[in-house]
Amino acid sequence: MPSTPQGAPKEGAPQESPVIKPANGKLGILIPGMGAVTTTFIAGVEAIKLGMAQPIGSVTQLNTIRLGKRTDNRTPRIKDFVPLAGLEDLEFGGWDIFQENCYEAALHAGVLDKPLIESLRGPLEKIQPMPAVFDSNYVKRINGPNLKPKGSKMDYAEMLMDDIRNFKKRTNSERLAMIWCGSTEVFHRPAAVHQNVASFEAGLTASDPEISPSQIYAYAALKMGVPYANGAPHLTVDAPALMEMARDRNIPIAGKDFKTGQTFMKTLVAPGLKSRMLGVSGWFSTNILGNRDGEVLDDPGSFKSKEESKLSALEQILQPELYPMLYGDIHHKVRIEYYKPRGDAKEGWDNIDIFGWLGYPMQIKINFLCRDSILAAPLVLDIMLFLDLAQRAGMRGVQEWLSFFFKAPMTAPGLYPEHDIFIQSMKLKNTLRWMKGEQLITHLGLEYYD
Repeated sequence: MPSTPQGAPKEGAPQESPVIKPANGKLGILIPGMGAVTTTFIAGVEAIKLGMAQPIGSVTQLNTIRLGKRTDNRTPRIKDFVPLAGLEDLEFGGWDIFQENCYEAALHAGVLDKPLIESLRGPLEKIQPMPAVFDSNYVKRINGPNLKPKGSKMDYAEMLMDDIRNFKKRTNSERLAMIWCGSTEVFHRPAAVHQNVASFEAGLTASDPEISPSQIYAYAALKMGVPYANGAPHLTVDAPALMEMARDRNIPIAGKDFKTGQTFMKTLVAPGLKSRMLGVSGWFSTNILGNRDGEVLDDPGSFKSKEESKLSALEQILQPELYPMLYGDIHHKVRIEYYKPRGDAKEGWDNIDIFGWLGYPMQIKINFLCRDSILAAPLVLDIMLFLDLAQRAGMRGVQEWLSFFFKAPMTAPGLYPEHDIFIQSMKLKNTLRWMKGEQLITHLGLEYYD
């Protein structure tokens, strides 16, 4: 059966709004991978809590939502409209193959200025990574000493579940949510072991080589009733067995691959070209970055996972099968190069060859000098707060309304993903309106002219 969230509105026929449980108590956020993105996220939240910074880039904290007609002048902030967990109620924990605490890892990542990190040393030093589940067959360019003791993959899942229980008890968290911020694993397609829960659990017991570390984390989270999101492009919670598990256990899931840099630009520009029926003959994209993510992506297997994610967005936005004259013969190429001196300050170049009236050619050049983790950190916050909201609203399975945050959005089987960021934004806000029993906004606007 399709993986539609329980109680979510179907297209064209909104269902009754859910009853949302209040966000009482603490929300514990668990993160596999405590590198640049995670430490930037945690340090940022701590700085905001202390009044040292503003949550720039966060939809949950800064964005507003229109309610009713434009003439009603009802535009609250999202965090004042739906009952989200407060920043002061967040607790953080995670796993990593390196033993550095969050303070040391933040210094090593080199994303944030050292004086800022020093001012947050107290809360950051308290966050010590738990030993990780790791398999060098899935991440080839890095290794570390902070690993779980050897055992079967089911043993690893049980160890992670013990970690989750202990973290919840230690932090006195009422609810939990998990998000993958670790390295990109090598590209794999779903195998026989991924087809249903029974096969997957048998594969864990037998340590099937097709089961990756990220899938073990996701399985442990779902067994513990914890919502899970995948911030990387590899196969995890989009495997059929884990999607089945999320539905059966009434747990929301989301993914995959944070939409931050070059693909974010593509989902802004491509819908504009398509809306004006301007043709595209070629789109060449290249990136340089020097953080741990770039080092991992220097491996062809890990790059393949990222390449699949990056290539899919453009094709699904432009729909060449509907517009073959405009987009049927695009030369689309993506490159990522590891360049250590650049660190986390990623640079993306795009050369776009377009054509217009009478077929005359034109070009667009984009040079995006961005900071990868600075763009990703607020996404981690928003995804975690929204997944927690979804669980309290009784929603289960794939949360397609969170596609706004991902390069390769998960959908129900057989349903193509929506990559147009403006449609994604409308879907997100309409889902929030539906949750609270407000009128969905179509932007038809005829009532203003009657």
